[in-house]
Amino acid sequence: MESGDGLGGYSKGARAERELFALLTEKGYSVVRSAGSGVNAISPDLVAIKLGRALSIECKAWDRGSLALDNEQFQKLAEWEANTSFPAFVAWRMNGKGWFFIKLAEFTKGSSAYNVTKKAAMQLNRKLEDVS
Repeated sequence: MESGDGLGGYSKGARAERELFALLTEKGYSVVRSAGSGVNAISPDLVAIKLGRALSIECKAWDRGSLALDNEQFQKLAEWEANTSFPAFVAWRMNGKGWFFIKLAEFTKGSSAYNVTKKAAMQLNRKLEDVS
């Protein structure tokens, strides 16, 4: 979970992650939060399972014009998705706009990171209802 700079950013990010955890639970999902979420790039922040369907979710609360996943984190998520067959999403919480769910294939590869712009995420307009 990334949300900005310093400890204040981590706190904001952890709150957003707990918010999404609660939303998924309300929709009837059994949700697991990764230990060390926000620290390691080994597994996604949340895994949500309901009636045999599972989602892998990396949570981001970021108030900028674009969102970046470093190459290592992106590759680990892609490996997780390939290994589990659970679709992987980056859930981007935008202030005042809610959660947007972006598939890994919708990120653009840059020199040191994979990126998606706020405009692109909003045009996709994939919400929780669309993935659950």
